[in-house]
Amino acid sequence: MKEAAIDSSAAKSFPSIRSGSYADIGTRPSMDDEHIRIDDLSACLGSFFKWPSAFYAVFDGHGGPDAAAYIKKNAMRLFFEDAELPQTSDIDAMFLEALVNSHRKAFLLADVALADESSVSSSCGTTALTALVLGRHLLVANAGDCRAVLCRKGVAVDMSQDHRPSYLPERKRVENLGGYIEDEYLNGYLSVTRALGDWDLKLPLGAASPLIAEPDVQQLVLTEDDEFLIIGCDGIWDVMSSQDAVSLVRRGLRRHDDPELCARELVMEASRLHSTDNLTVVIICFSSPSVVESCPPQRRRLRWCSFSEETRNRLKRLMEGN
Repeated sequence: MKEAAIDSSAAKSFPSIRSGSYADIGTRPSMDDEHIRIDDLSACLGSFFKWPSAFYAVFDGHGGPDAAAYIKKNAMRLFFEDAELPQTSDIDAMFLEALVNSHRKAFLLADVALADESSVSSSCGTTALTALVLGRHLLVANAGDCRAVLCRKGVAVDMSQDHRPSYLPERKRVENLGGYIEDEYLNGYLSVTRALGDWDLKLPLGAASPLIAEPDVQQLVLTEDDEFLIIGCDGIWDVMSSQDAVSLVRRGLRRHDDPELCARELVMEASRLHSTDNLTVVIICFSSPSVVESCPPQRRRLRWCSFSEETRNRLKRLMEGN
């Protein structure tokens, strides 16, 4: 899904962004997830962008934590400092196209960097999902099975596609490149069809591989109907639908308006539903909820008492006397 409409005023206005995150090791013996949460990107990059901006990402490592940790550590360089973007005073079609291409290139360069990094094993890899807010433009890039879900007036709008063997277009792409699916695993080994790293499945460098790092990129212009974005690793989505997650977060925001607490509540709910993976989620709010519910007033508890027969007869006589 790509929204081509470009609103020049979207570059000037910027949603009042607040975010929260929460991560938990879950039932796994090690924590292989990483995430990035930057509400004010200019504080990190200076005047790199001429517009207010924010950046978020989740990385779900496999084969150990090293690949995810490396991408997080080098994210600013890979996604921004090394980017070649046109100098413009407005977010026009040409700039957006260059930004999309820049993010695609960043994923591929990050993949190659992992091949060259001696501290990261060739059997280690990570899925990756990034979300960039630039003015009122939202750009989401994804390789793997992390997921981004937008809440639009309470309705879940998926901003990414899970790259798994069960997704028919991915299965066909894998098979066309000589790969195979066994028990819903790529080449009987990996549960995703796109990831950074995992060079023991991609070597030699430059060879066509059924496992690729190229992301899908989706973009749209945020409106007043867009309330918040959830980005999370697959431990969340293994046990919850996009709509269930959106509804839970929306109820939380209406109760306490705290995205950090909402992130924790979402992770705890996934844990209660018996997710067996690491759990990581970031919630990005674009506006305050229209209604923040206050605690309902406590009803007065009335103490009921019973009267003896003698008392009831006395009351009856008094009533008849009136």
